[in-house]
Amino acid sequence: MARVVGVMGESGSGKTTAMRNLDPETTFYIDSDKKGLSWKGWKKQYQFEKHNYMATDEISTVSTLLNKISSQENMAHIKVVVIDTLNGLMVADEVKRMGEKGYDKWIDLAQCVWGLLCSMYDLRDDLTIIVLCHSQTQKEDDGYTFTRIKTSGKKLDKLNIETKLTTVLYAEAIDGRYVFHTHANHSTAKTPLGAFEEDEIDNDIVKVLEALEEY
Repeated sequence: MARVVGVMGESGSGKTTAMRNLDPETTFYIDSDKKGLSWKGWKKQYQFEKHNYMATDEISTVSTLLNKISSQENMAHIKVVVIDTLNGLMVADEVKRMGEKGYDKWIDLAQCVWGLLCSMYDLRDDLTIIVLCHSQTQKEDDGYTFTRIKTSGKKLDKLNIETKLTTVLYAEAIDGRYVFHTHANHSTAKTPLGAFEEDEIDNDIVKVLEALEEY
């Protein structure tokens, strides 16, 4: 069973930058936003020619790629896969279906996204999938605010993507600092019991993965 880690946050909150210290030799980067990465020198680290980078917003292509990485011997050196972002896949699918009418297209989208998440756990045991997601903050009439993973369509809201993840980090920029929130505080952030004592940690995904090694 592969490990699946969720990272949510608004645009500019440091989600992509948090991946900066991953080893390009053992990491495959799926750029589903097709915007490139956000640190100096990334183009030398991640390239299609190096077989560690692909820009695609096709859910079926991502699914096929994950299965290849998990099963093919020549990809056994890959230990971490980053999907940046899940919303890029959802929006692309939604746009392609704009001409379709009716409720069925939202059912199809929910099935594709949910199926992709479920299939990740069937990948090889030494593989970690990091799923970057945009967040949305809802404010109730009484002033209460709550932040969760942003989805396309009410069906995915009801399914609740966070229920498929044991770790959800909430990325945020605070006074010039980029941090991960590790525990729920008006959000769906969560981590395994005992993994992190601090509510805020540096936004370095490598340190996060080191802390999760025991889980």
